[in-house]
Amino acid sequence: MAAGPATPDGLIPPHALRWHRCQRVRGHGVASGQAAASPYPAGTIALQSPHFARLGLDLSSLYPGTLNLRVPGGRWQLQLPAWHIERLRWTSLHPPETFSFWPCLLRWPTGSPSPGPCPSPPPPLAGWIYRPDPATKARHHQPADQLEVLAPWIGALEQGLPLELGVDDRHCRWIPTAAQRGRVLEFLKFRVLAAQESFFTGFQGPEAATALRRWLARQGCREGSELDDSELLAVLQAARALYLDG
Repeated sequence: MAAGPATPDGLIPPHALRWHRCQRVRGHGVASGQAAASPYPAGTIALQSPHFARLGLDLSSLYPGTLNLRVPGGRWQLQLPAWHIERLRWTSLHPPETFSFWPCLLRWPTGSPSPGPCPSPPPPLAGWIYRPDPATKARHHQPADQLEVLAPWIGALEQGLPLELGVDDRHCRWIPTAAQRGRVLEFLKFRVLAAQESFFTGFQGPEAATALRRWLARQGCREGSELDDSELLAVLQAARALYLDG
């Protein structure tokens, strides 16, 4: 970690920057304190930020609430955060939490209406992907295709307004699992039709997903390498239903 307050500006090398079209969706309202039943009326971000600042992560220029941004049809794979804070005790209401942060950019797609009085979209805004570790977070977990983003206040965003999220593709990868499952399923089609029930004999038991992943790699089907076990097992089930039982 760098010495001094950390900000996201300039932390994404141009060669690693990748943009993803996303939509704003409604969150739990706990980060900003807007949820009526929240035990944190001030909002969790406002309560956590002084602790982050004490440890060197400056969020003072960002709105004390999160944008919930969704990219349908896949899931996010986050690794090697730019900032990582272990077991922070920021409240007495539950055990300490672990937090990770990745720098990101936000912009409006070309041709979309811009917020405020400006006739053209403003330049990209720098922010942080904010991820409380699910293993230490008691509740309010996020779907796999959704990220929480801390950013400057950018006006009255309408529900569903499209945005583009710029991330470091080396550390924040969006995996298009729906498309990849479809391609693997199509890859299996004639192999299942040719072998019938015998095709599935090598992919049974607790190691079925691992065996299928290795077999797909040997066959040159790269899409299988990024699907997790549950996704591969779902492909096997769909292959049986479509090509044998159907």
